[in-house]
Amino acid sequence: MIYAYPCDLTPDADGWFVATFPDVPEAVTGGPDRAEAMKMAADALAVALSGYLQSGRDVPPPGTPVEQQELVAVPTVVAAKLALYSAMREQEVTKVELARRLSISEAAVRRLVNPDHRSHIGQVNKALAAVGCSLVVEVVPV
Repeated sequence: MIYAYPCDLTPDADGWFVATFPDVPEAVTGGPDRAEAMKMAADALAVALSGYLQSGRDVPPPGTPVEQQELVAVPTVVAAKLALYSAMREQEVTKVELARRLSISEAAVRRLVNPDHRSHIGQVNKALAAVGCSLVVEVVPV
């Protein structure tokens, strides 16, 4: 899955831009101009998606953008952690089982699936491989 979500930017009465996500209604932010609102949108999206993991819910898939919407991607490491969490849920792999497969502690696995914890992308990629997934990075113009 590509972790880039359609974003609606709407000017408010004060001239600020409000950023919302139809697929992730918890992610709402804004900024004094379009560029700042888009920068804040990426942070708000990552925080909101982290909430899905913390509450044990499925990560919502991104919809297809329509005219006037812009795609906002989460940071690479966060996307990898969302993918790991989703693969574990789909395959019913517990943190204890993943720890066994990787020969690391359960606490280390908890950090690997926690988007708020700084992890090395190589460690997350190794965990993805342990659940039969691989990480592909795509670079696109902004």
